[in-house]
Formats: sequence, C-alpha cells, structure tokens
Amino acid sequence: MNAVVIAILLMFALSLARVSVVFTLVISAVVGGLVAGLGISDTVKAFNEGLGGGAEVALSYAVLGAFALALSKSGLPDVLAHKLLGLLGQEAEHAKTAKLKYVLYSILFVAAIFSQNLIPVHIAFIPVMIPPLLKVMNHLNLDRRGVACVLTMGLVGTYMLLPVGFGAIFLEQILMGNINEVGSKYNLQVERWMLPVGMAIPVAGMFLGMLVAVFFSYRKPRQYQMQAVASVQKMDLEQPLQTEKYANVDLAEKLKHDGQSLQSDAKDVPQIAKKTLLMACLAVVLTITVQLYAGSMILGGLIGFAVLSAAGIFKWQQADDVFVQGMRMMALVGFIMIAASGFASVMQATGQVDSLIQGVMAQLGGHKALAAFLMLLIGLFVTLGIGSSFSTVPILAVIYVPLCAQFGFSPLATVALIGTAAALGDAGSPASDSTLGPTAGLNTDDQHDHIWDTVVPTFLHFNIPLIIFGWIAAMYL
Repeated sequence: MNAVVIAILLMFALSLARVSVVFTLVISAVVGGLVAGLGISDTVKAFNEGLGGGAEVALSYAVLGAFALALSKSGLPDVLAHKLLGLLGQEAEHAKTAKLKYVLYSILFVAAIFSQNLIPVHIAFIPVMIPPLLKVMNHLNLDRRGVACVLTMGLVGTYMLLPVGFGAIFLEQILMGNINEVGSKYNLQVERWMLPVGMAIPVAGMFLGMLVAVFFSYRKPRQYQMQAVASVQKMDLEQPLQTEKYANVDLAEKLKHDGQSLQSDAKDVPQIAKKTLLMACLAVVLTITVQLYAGSMILGGLIGFAVLSAAGIFKWQQADDVFVQGMRMMALVGFIMIAASGFASVMQATGQVDSLIQGVMAQLGGHKALAAFLMLLIGLFVTLGIGSSFSTVPILAVIYVPLCAQFGFSPLATVALIGTAAALGDAGSPASDSTLGPTAGLNTDDQHDHIWDTVVPTFLHFNIPLIIFGWIAAMYL
C-alpha cells in the first residue's frame, strides 16, 4: 500500500472516531512517514519543516478573532441584530404567511453572508438572532430544516466565493497559496482573479440546492410545540399555558402578537453612543479596504483593532486582554491549520506522491471525467472526517495538484476541484461549524436534532449539487 494512502485512511478513521483533529494529523503523518521508510527522526524533521506553511493562516485567524471580539464590544452586531428583529416584527404584524416566511429566510441569509465578510463574527450572530425568532417560526409552522439550509448556505457559500474576510483566508491564503506552492513543481500556478471565477459554478450549485430546500423539500408546514427558550429573556411564551391562550386565535392574530413582541425585543437594545457606532463602522470599512488593497487579512484586522482601541470602545489597559481572548477563539482552527501543513510536508517527503499519481493514471487510463469525479468523492470523505474545509486544503493539494497537472486540468478547473472537494465536508459534516452553529440556535427549545434536522438536510441539498456542479466546472473551465 502507498504510504500516502495509508496515512489518509488512518486520518479519516481517527477523525470519524472523534479523536482530536490535531492529534489525528500528527499521528497520521508519523505513520505515513514510517511506512514510507523515513524513520522517526526524518519524519519529525519533515513535519517540523512544514509547520511554517500554516503560520500565516493561523495568524490571520487569530487577528480576525481579535478584531471580531473587539467589534462585538462596540455593540454594532447587537444593534444590527435588533434592527433586523424590528423589521421582521413590522412584517409579522401585517404580512401574509407566505410573504413573512420568505422575509424571514431573506433576513437570515443576508445575516449569514455578512457574518463572513462585512462583520466577520462567523457563527456568533446565530445565538443572538435565532432564539427570539423561534416563536414566529412555530406559529408559521416553518420547517427548521429549511432554515438550517439557508444559514449553512450563507456561511459556506460566502467564503467559497467572496475574497473578503473569511473568504480572503480560504481563497487567497489557503487555496491559492497551497496550489501555487505544490504546483510550482508542475508548472501550474493560479492568480487571484481565478479564485471567485473557479468557485462560481460550485456555489451556484449550492444556491440551487438551497432553493430546492426552501421551495420544495421543506415547504410543507411542520408542527412544533411552544416551549420555553432558555437563552432568551423576556419571552412571552414561557409556559404551556401560553399555548392554550392562543389555541383558538387565528394565524393573523398570532402573527400580530409575535410582531409586537419582536418589535418590543428590538427596542430593548443597549444604548450605544453615536460616536462608538461611527468608529465601529469606520473600523469595518478600513479593515475591508486595507485587506482588498494589500491582500492581507492580518494587516486589515490589525488596523481595524487599532481603530476600535483608539476610539476608546474598550479601555487601553484592556486591549491586551481583548486581543488575547479574541485570538483564543480561533486558536483551535489555527493549530489545525499548522498541523495540516506539517502533515502535507511529510506526505511530500515520503516521495510516494508521484507513484500514487502514476498508479491512479494507470488505473483510470487517462479518463479525465472519472478522475474529476473520484477527486471530488475522495475530498468528500476526507473533509467529512475532519469537518473543516480550511484545514483539508493543504492535505488535498499535495495529491490533487499533481493529479490535475497530469490529467491536463486548467488552473481554473484545479481551483474548482480542490475548492469544491474541501467545501464538501464543511457543508455536511457533523463536526463543522457551519452545521453546529445553526443547530445551536434552532435547538434552543430542544426541538431540532443536529444530525437529522441539520446535517442530513445540508448534506443532501449541498453536497450532491457540489459534486455535480464541481464536476461540471472541472470539465468545462
């Protein structure tokens, strides 16, 4: 057996057994190196030499975490969340059921998109917005599986397509960086403009899957019980008695009541000085501008953090604590990225990547279409085990870039193949933030199962279109 194949199979098995991802990557790298005959000393040396490859990405995550925490202290995310609740409350007072459902879907979709770039708080907005909306969802008999699909689409599709915020880290630093590093040996290089172009077709497939979920799969009403929502205060529906109170009232009256309640919640926003909000908005604008101009999330995040600190949003003596706490939020992802780079370095040091490529070429007989499908399918299994598309790109690039070069895939097709293969697990893995986040908000009243109501729906509606549209992109770009 090829040492690279053994290492990846072991990594997949340990990940499914819920072993720590960092520990899994280290153990798999050591086993792969030993099977290849490197010896423990050379294996560790190759692993250590590769650690620096993930340092920039890890630091970008850390700085983005610090900026996100500092931004949250300004109150800007809370203000936007309450404004959206108020808007939904106005619609609930006079809107028809169907219209209100799609207004709700639209608000959640836009909020998920903004959480990746405009206000890069990732899934942190979900516990703020979703619990107050559950009572309206219940009155509408809205199937929460559709809501989970909308949220996941906004989270995953955004960083796959837009090179801002988390998208800049995924597309430019991770995807482009790893393809160019490995591809330098095979005369395969990609440029920044190719990234959103190459990922546009796979993301279109995800968007189509979301529309199927909203308008077909989960269009029918689904009954939920009125239960207390522990994390939300000032709820009107705290006891089962409340359900009886509205049992004989028509839907219009229920929606009117909920609209008034949501507007009341929206008014309960903390008082924030206009100067504070202005400086928070300035920090966001400067962060995005610097990032786009300089191509550095690290520099953009640092400037945004500096603006918030200079504005007095938190005390100067607290700046170090805020920065450290923000970095701590992203520490696990950073360590995974560093370990993944070490794993990829060991796989290259084994010298068995080329033999694996030649073996695949011999088995497939140069069948380009089948090769594209198998690369996507293997990517699905690898990323399902790890649960993070960001962490699996360095692993996939080691094998996929040489394969793409041998089969004659263009740079755009290579971007589409590797980017789609990595995102497959993130859109449907039980361990992914993009599925855990929606569940955390929708299961506040214990009526939303993580596996059957989030993971299975997102897997069916996103992974299947991703494979189909990713294959189309690989074959025709």
